[in-house]
Amino acid sequence: MSEHDLPAPLRAKRGVKPSGKPTLKTIAQMTGLAVTTISRALNNAPELAQDTRDRVQKIAAEIGYLPDRAALRLKTGRTNVLALVLEPDEQIYGFGSSLVTGLTEAMRETPFHLVITPLFRNVPSIDPIRHIVRNRMADGVVFSKVETFDDRIPFLLDNDFPFVSHGRSLWPEGHPFADFDNEAFAYGAVKRLVQKGCRKVSIVLPDSALTYTEHLKTGMQRAAAEAGIECEFAADVTLGSPTDAIRTYVIKRAKRPAPPDGYVGASELSALAIIGGLNDGGSIMGKTVHVVTKQASPLFAQFRPGAETVFEDFGKAGFNLGSLLLRRIAGEPAEDLQALEMPHFPWLDQP
Repeated sequence: MSEHDLPAPLRAKRGVKPSGKPTLKTIAQMTGLAVTTISRALNNAPELAQDTRDRVQKIAAEIGYLPDRAALRLKTGRTNVLALVLEPDEQIYGFGSSLVTGLTEAMRETPFHLVITPLFRNVPSIDPIRHIVRNRMADGVVFSKVETFDDRIPFLLDNDFPFVSHGRSLWPEGHPFADFDNEAFAYGAVKRLVQKGCRKVSIVLPDSALTYTEHLKTGMQRAAAEAGIECEFAADVTLGSPTDAIRTYVIKRAKRPAPPDGYVGASELSALAIIGGLNDGGSIMGKTVHVVTKQASPLFAQFRPGAETVFEDFGKAGFNLGSLLLRRIAGEPAEDLQALEMPHFPWLDQP
């Protein structure tokens, strides 16, 4: 007798996968459980014993079972899909992969799966959102690069479609978000530069339409005013500019009268360009000029001579986004689903 002639439960124990596309009935035959029990186990029904859920989910994974999403949507109106809208350049320094890691961790032991929807350059940011909502491609959506009055937010609120944004807007309606307190970061970074003796601080800002641009500016201006020092913002370049352009700007600014002696890095990539420009412009890192920047990846630590860093955890941001979105899908009020991570300044731990 070959292995495929064995009864289904024995084949499962021997690790033999059934032929054809696995179904709920396939798993029921392999386990001896009812189809309804299999369905509840795959959805983590709490009334079932944990060992039953574990056994069913293990077999489902082993045989490659996937739910029929078309049938699921017809039956329940749900897809068990969460969508992450991501620009291709957001993969720089692992931003996108860190968000995905956190999101999938939040989705662990749920029936949900993550799909990534690209947002390409020169395409309105609302287009992929409209496509997802109108075609019911997912049960909820996550997006980033939030603008001050981002049209994606009222669209999703008006359609009562679950979402969480990575960043905040200024719309009066409360909306779900997970964010990093960039105002507190900029304020603390300037305070540190003042401690280093800096008398003029600068920053390369994000695009002016983004909400966190104003947060960074406000934090820097407030700290500079309190310390009685000058504050300027880089002209002609933004975080979205090519690194060569940022580097060239810093070199030229270092050679003009009264250059900044302190820089705040709003991202790792811009900080590397700033440091390179300062070195090429004749400044001495840690002596004639100082840099305090965000850090989001271990790689940056290999290229930051003289810079002090503040960690922004995109993996945790992803976990917060996923957790909040699942709560929104479960029916919690949108205005109650907000997470704001505060920066931690390592130098405050020093004796």
